Amino acid sequence: MASPHAEELPAKGTADPDAHIYEEVTLCERMELSQRLAVEELITTEASYVRNLQLCLSDIRAHLQQKQLSDLDLEGLFSNIDDILHLSRRFLRGLEATAAQEHDQLLGISTLFQEFKEEMETVYKTYCTSYDNALLLVESYRKDPRLQEEIMDTLNATVPHTSASDLSFFLVMPVQRVTKYPLLLGKILENTPAGTSAHQALAMAVSAMAQANANINEYKRQREVATKYNKSEHLTLRDRLARLNTHSIAKKTTRLSRLFMHEAGFVSKTEDKEYDNLEEKFQSVASSVAALKENVASYMAHLEAFLVPAPHKRELQMEEGPAQQYQRLAEHLHRAVFPEFKQRVDRLVWQPLCSLSEMLVGPQQLVKKRLDKLLDYEEIQERKSELGSVTYDEEAAMNTYLAINALLVAELPRFNQLVVQLLGQVLGSLCILHQDLAAEVLHEAEKELKQLPHGHMPLPAFWRLVEDTLQQAGAQLCTFTQAFETVTPSPATQPLTAAEERKVLSLVSKHGPDKLYQVTSNVSGSKDLDLTLQKGQIVALLQRVDTKGNTSRWLVDAGGPRGFVPAGKLQPYSPVQGQQTGMQTPTQESVPDRRRHSYASPEAPRPQVTTFTPAFQIWPCSAQEKQHSNAADHRILACK
Repeated sequence: MASPHAEELPAKGTADPDAHIYEEVTLCERMELSQRLAVEELITTEASYVRNLQLCLSDIRAHLQQKQLSDLDLEGLFSNIDDILHLSRRFLRGLEATAAQEHDQLLGISTLFQEFKEEMETVYKTYCTSYDNALLLVESYRKDPRLQEEIMDTLNATVPHTSASDLSFFLVMPVQRVTKYPLLLGKILENTPAGTSAHQALAMAVSAMAQANANINEYKRQREVATKYNKSEHLTLRDRLARLNTHSIAKKTTRLSRLFMHEAGFVSKTEDKEYDNLEEKFQSVASSVAALKENVASYMAHLEAFLVPAPHKRELQMEEGPAQQYQRLAEHLHRAVFPEFKQRVDRLVWQPLCSLSEMLVGPQQLVKKRLDKLLDYEEIQERKSELGSVTYDEEAAMNTYLAINALLVAELPRFNQLVVQLLGQVLGSLCILHQDLAAEVLHEAEKELKQLPHGHMPLPAFWRLVEDTLQQAGAQLCTFTQAFETVTPSPATQPLTAAEERKVLSLVSKHGPDKLYQVTSNVSGSKDLDLTLQKGQIVALLQRVDTKGNTSRWLVDAGGPRGFVPAGKLQPYSPVQGQQTGMQTPTQESVPDRRRHSYASPEAPRPQVTTFTPAFQIWPCSAQEKQHSNAADHRILACK
């Protein structure tokens, strides 16, 4: 007898019609489970990542800062990890908030990644670019036993559970994390049914993070190219000659030829208006920094000279009074106020300007290198259009130009903005410092002003007093000037030695006493036929004009040599009283009885100049000789 349920059992060899339903249900459950696990992995790993970043900053870096190791470059090691921590904390809070959205959690995660994409790309660009340099620092510290011991002591004291052998264990975390975001999102995407809105949103998030990683890698490559070319090299002539070879000479010749063709208009230039505008602004900013630096140096030099007044150079013969008060004020400004002002200017103005100048060197080198690479790029482009292909090296040269150009276009706007901002801060600091200096000087001047006799006098009354005082002083000066012009002292005459007296007698015998002049100051001959004479030397005038008709150069006889002397350095000779009695001049004719004649100095050219009345030597003579002497040279003789 058949079982009552026999008809319910399927025949042998036939499939259960509901099996595929169970399989689909099981597959959906597995995908949902995997999706949930992937989302949990994303959130839990992000939380662990944030904790490790916090360890880097609050524990490891803080502990190393306390050690104050001068050879340890903490900024080079940790770069902008503070920005990454700040970003990751906000991102983690956003991920954790999506858990409350239940069925819309995947859409929330996708939206969150797309919102943070630009900011992540910015901060991770900086960190990933400096990561290689950080590894080089870690390697150099590993070779220094003292530094390595300090680093390991810090790791053992702050993070002993990690068993980290050096700092690279923590420094690599940001690099690993940003590259893992597309993988984590891709894992969630794999377990999300196609055709759903969550699947499409996740696909866009995966694409956004993949693009962010690509941009970070490209930026890092551009920075590596820029680092190669933005260094300012100071090469000797020997080093430059050593770099010359057939390839470099050919490359430079091609560039120069291309540049000449640009200037001549034979070939068109590659125009990039965006870059040209950025470069023009950059060059303007660079020239502004250089001009401001030069002006600040000149300003400080002139200000220092202004604050060093004449009373510092010599003592005033006054014990008290306004002059001494001014001297005290000037000394205080020079010794106390200005040094403090100069120190503040150096710290707040000069040093920032020097730092700005150093910052400009790299971009300036890169701008110059871009022009060289642009010439290479144009040449290769022409060859590529003709031949249809280029070599591997030529392709690399083209990519180098594109990398440098892209980097400059991306970085120059921010760089220009930063430099302009810093320039504004420097100028603002300079203005504030100058206001402080003016206030300090005014304060010190007011303290001295209160001690003056008229310090409390109202300003209008003070100006009337000043005006009256100046008028009185002007009247006294006019009176003194008139008296000085009417009474002019006789010119001073230098005394003569015995040898000079004999020389004067010789000049008198040749030219007469009215031709004698005395040199008022040293004369250094600079032209042909000019004489070199000492102050006080006696000469005889021969002509009041030189060979070219110049009346400012006189021809004189210096007692042997003859030549020209500036007329302004000669004055008529008037012997002093002690010399006149012993200076006699023999007559030009024979004097058998030792008769001598005295001479008188010529009258001074200025009016009202007191002339010397000569004293004469008295000698016995005959009546005939007396008559002859009276007739000779109009001289006056007295004889017995």
